[in-house]
Amino acid sequence: MTATRSPRHPRARPPAAVTADSEETILVLQGGGALGAYQGGVFEALSAVHHEPTWVAGISIGAINAALIAGNPPADRTARLREFWDLVSSALPTPPIVAGARAREALNEISATQVMQFGVPGFFQPRFPPAPFQPIGTLEAISFYDTTPLKQTLERLIDFDRINAGPMRLSVGAVNVRTGNFAYFDSAKQRIDVRHIMASGALPPGFAPVEIDGEHFWDGGLVSNTPLQYVLDQPGQAPPGRFPGRSVRGGRCTPHHAARGERAREGHPLFQPHPAHHRPYEARPAGDRAGRATAAREAATRIAPRPRCARPVARALRTRGRRWCT
Repeated sequence: MTATRSPRHPRARPPAAVTADSEETILVLQGGGALGAYQGGVFEALSAVHHEPTWVAGISIGAINAALIAGNPPADRTARLREFWDLVSSALPTPPIVAGARAREALNEISATQVMQFGVPGFFQPRFPPAPFQPIGTLEAISFYDTTPLKQTLERLIDFDRINAGPMRLSVGAVNVRTGNFAYFDSAKQRIDVRHIMASGALPPGFAPVEIDGEHFWDGGLVSNTPLQYVLDQPGQAPPGRFPGRSVRGGRCTPHHAARGERAREGHPLFQPHPAHHRPYEARPAGDRAGRATAAREAATRIAPRPRCARPVARALRTRGRRWCT
């Protein structure tokens, strides 16, 4: 399939170059439990070939990884991530020597049963007495595990003074239990401590909600598993003549030409319909079936005229100002 651009739709000008001073490198880490171990490996590979991010955002296990990154100096970040994941996986059984689907399934079942009964070192442990025997109306009565070990681990591995005063921005998402709405804790807007990180990963019914300033918060993954939308919605330093905000290009968020919503698009020439391609179908009314079919064919011809290709054209489609010849 080849694509040729219609002469009626001239090529839009490329966005203005972004200077090094205004460029942002933003690392977005979503939730997903064991996915966090993969994120640690990805960050280790990226840090070896790429400059450090200026902003890290995460939800659930991604929030823990983000805090480990933002709360340590560059030379220690990979080591702290490895230390955390070595700790939480230290009690799991050793993988079998013989690989195979059945062996992996058996290992997964054993690991899940072990975690359910005994918890995870440095992360959580079963409540005693169990939740059904806890006083009604308490946080202990609505959660099966105690996350005090996680609090101790985070306080040991993360420098929260560095998060609040350091050059790297940190944002973590949680859900307000009372309203059911998203809430983001952003080091650019408020002081971050261990409660905010634990709130982002407090997944019910395993973990109890975390109280912060009189409100209780649960895992942000209950609403959205990724903080990408929050990052895109934040104002950026747009070049002159461009919309504020961010757009994702090449896997990185850069502050250029990120019009968001109809209000941002309204009045901008790039988002206005071409008059020749939006003539009303009622221009030639037809009462009978044959007349309606003729009017539809004429309307389709106006919308997607046959492109001029070197080879025979089976059909022509118009998509966002392009003609696709097959």
